Amino acid sequence: MSHILNEVAATKYEKFEVKFIKKSVVKALNHFPKPFSVINLSNLDLLSGRFPVTYLYFYKKPKLGNFKSFVNTLKTSLAQTLNHYYPFSGQIVQNHKTNEPEIICDNNGSLLIEAQVNIPLKNLDFYNLNETLEEKIVSVQPNFPSQIQVTEFICGGISIAFTFDHALGDATSFGKFISSWCEISQNKPISCIPNHTRNLRARSPPKYQPNLDQIFIKCTIEEIQNMKMNNNISLKRLYHIDASSINMLQRLASVNGTKRTKIEAFSAYVWKIMINTIDQSKYKKCKMGWLVDGRERMSGSEKSMSNYIGNVLSLAFGSAKIQELKEGSLSNISEIVHDAISKVSNEEHFLDLIDWIEFHRPGLMLAKAVLGQDDGPVLVVSSGQRFPVSEVDLGFGSPLLGTVYTSIERVGVGYMNQRKSGKADGSWTVSAILWPELVDALKNDPIFQPMTASHLQL
Repeated sequence: MSHILNEVAATKYEKFEVKFIKKSVVKALNHFPKPFSVINLSNLDLLSGRFPVTYLYFYKKPKLGNFKSFVNTLKTSLAQTLNHYYPFSGQIVQNHKTNEPEIICDNNGSLLIEAQVNIPLKNLDFYNLNETLEEKIVSVQPNFPSQIQVTEFICGGISIAFTFDHALGDATSFGKFISSWCEISQNKPISCIPNHTRNLRARSPPKYQPNLDQIFIKCTIEEIQNMKMNNNISLKRLYHIDASSINMLQRLASVNGTKRTKIEAFSAYVWKIMINTIDQSKYKKCKMGWLVDGRERMSGSEKSMSNYIGNVLSLAFGSAKIQELKEGSLSNISEIVHDAISKVSNEEHFLDLIDWIEFHRPGLMLAKAVLGQDDGPVLVVSSGQRFPVSEVDLGFGSPLLGTVYTSIERVGVGYMNQRKSGKADGSWTVSAILWPELVDALKNDPIFQPMTASHLQL
């Protein structure tokens, strides 16, 4: 009899449907700058590509209150948070004189969407994000540079999707915004006084190393929206990696008294898997990339730019012969990774990059690889170790899971983003956009575990 009941339950939840209940515009309570003040984007903001970026969190059913009261509380604390992060309550428009986007701080508001789905949280497919998220528990309205979708599951569990236009900032900026919102929700003083100056200016006269011409390119928003989809990079997947596996990779990569970081060891491991998914009769080399935050590199002291809101990112790329990667040990390959990242992890590189953009303004800029203009598949790895996960308590407890997601359909490179799991035990959650051959290779990998409800103890 029990197996019949199980089949009935499975059928009941087989079709995943979302019902959008309400949309609200939340404005800052006390709009700080004078009406219609304008924030001009910095040079590094022009390198963002204007992609929407989503940070997604899942929570168990709150112990107190109902969904309606919970959403009302969120609106109140969001309005207070926007007092401090007023550009997030503005609009991003194209300035026809400069031919570049700018932020109009007019308190147009942040969009908050309420939705319900007809399945319990434990029945959600946490692995295949193509099926789970798009236009369901993540929806993007282009007229609002910051928006939040709060979704209630039939079990009472909740997901919160924070979506931002990349012109507002990078992961560090968005992490600061979310952390401040959590502090305000818990009636705590905010620990970050955000710096909205966007004061990353070119030198006079500007100068740069000519190799930047080989890495970056000027482009239009239309070229970004219609970029080439190399190797069908479209599969969005979520993985769990145990802390013991991460520590093992770091030990294998660190030899002869040289200690490699976890992300260097992880990248070396992925690179070895990646080469087996490439047509080796066509390509003799293989390329990886890494996002690098320039705040600590440019400030001289970590604190002076720690609260800077905006984009301070560059991309490092490493290239190696496929045969070298096949035969190399994890420590050999992690050295290649380390050397590639080191070339970008310094103040001179970021100053050169700002100046390179100055030479090519007006317009938007991207790495050629990101625009799909590189030979063969490229995988970009991003470290989210400092991004808040278990700390994202908006007044009703810590999340089961926090991850990053993108709703864009066309990407020129594959991505992997790792961050701490909600367990706060040293394990990782890895969000990825991959090509089919790499997804297939990871299915048989002992370290990459497809994310399931059991990993979240549901």
